[in-house]
Amino acid sequence: MLIKLTKIITATAILLAAGALATVAGPITDRIEAGEPIRIGFANIPIWAYPDDDGNADGFVNDIAAETLKKMGYSNIEPVVTDWGGLIPGLKAGRYDMITGGMYILNSRCKNVSFSEPVAAAGDAFLVPAGNPKGIHNYADIMKTNSILVTGAGYNTVEAAHRVGITDDTLMQVPGPSEMVAAVKAGRADAAVLTYFEASHLVEASNGELELGDPSKMPEWSKNYAGIGFRHEDQDFLAKFNEALTAYVGTDEMMAVVANHEYTKDHLPGDVKAAWVCENR
Repeated sequence: MLIKLTKIITATAILLAAGALATVAGPITDRIEAGEPIRIGFANIPIWAYPDDDGNADGFVNDIAAETLKKMGYSNIEPVVTDWGGLIPGLKAGRYDMITGGMYILNSRCKNVSFSEPVAAAGDAFLVPAGNPKGIHNYADIMKTNSILVTGAGYNTVEAAHRVGITDDTLMQVPGPSEMVAAVKAGRADAAVLTYFEASHLVEASNGELELGDPSKMPEWSKNYAGIGFRHEDQDFLAKFNEALTAYVGTDEMMAVVANHEYTKDHLPGDVKAAWVCENR
C-alpha cells in the first residue's frame, strides 16, 4: 500500500509540475511586468516594416503589430532596426521581443520562431532592367538563361532558389533591397527576387531603370504568408496576441490604418492558419 501511495503522490506531483510549467510567464511577460518596453525588431524593408523619419516603427506589419498590442493594453513599444539576417538570431538571443517585417512563415523558420497567425498573403516578384532583356519572370528563367540572381541574405527566396536547382555559383546574397537594386543596375546581377511589395516600390523609385517580371508567371508554391515572430518561450503571450490579432485583421479599422502602405483586401490571409503554413511552406 505504501509503494502504491508513493506512486500516486509522485504522479500527482509530476502532473502539478507540468501544469505549473505550462502557465509560467515567458520573457516578454516578465519584461512587461517589470515596466520594460516591448522591443519590436525589424529591418528596413519598404512597405512591410521600416523606420520613419523619426525612427518610429512604420510599415503595414508594424502598424498591425502596434495596433494589436494597443488593443491588448500595451503602448510601451521600442523599435529596434537591424539587418534582415539578424532578426531571428537577435530574437532568440533576447535582443528584441518580437520581429515583424515581411517575415514569411516557413517550415525552416518555424523551428526557430513561433509565429502569430498570418497577417498577410503575398507573392514574390523579379526585378529586372527596363525592357527585361533576358525575359526573366521566374526561377526557371534564371536557369534557362544562365543568369545571375541576387536576393537578400536570410530571405525566403534563397531557399526557393535552391529548391529549383539554382546554385550558389549563380546566386548572389546581399544585406537588403538597396544592395539588390545596385547589383542589377551595375550589371553584376541580371535580376533580383524579393517580395512583390518591395519590388513594386523599387520599380516606382527607379526612374524607369527597372521593371517587374510578370508576377503571374511565378509558381503557385512561391505564394507565402507573413506572420509576426516570437520566441518559443513566449507561448502564453502569443496566445493572447493571436486572440487580439484575429479579431483585428480584416476589419474596416485595420484596412484604414494600412491603406497608405498599399495593403488591400487581396492581401488578407483568409482563414489560413500559421500551423498549416508551417507544415506546407
